[in-house]
Amino acid sequence: MTKISVEVPDELLADLDAHVGEGKKFVNRSEAVRASIRKTLDQLDEIDARQGRIDDE
Repeated sequence: MTKISVEVPDELLADLDAHVGEGKKFVNRSEAVRASIRKTLDQLDEIDARQGRIDDE
């Protein structure tokens, strides 16, 4: 798996950390970020489909 590095504002990281940890939604930051990316890309695909911008080749 490829590793990337990103800069994140402190307030966004604090919000993320509120959802990460034992008994919370995500087990670690990486899983939270991957889930967020997947969800965002799925939403963008849905928007593109509604707007007729997806080519099903």
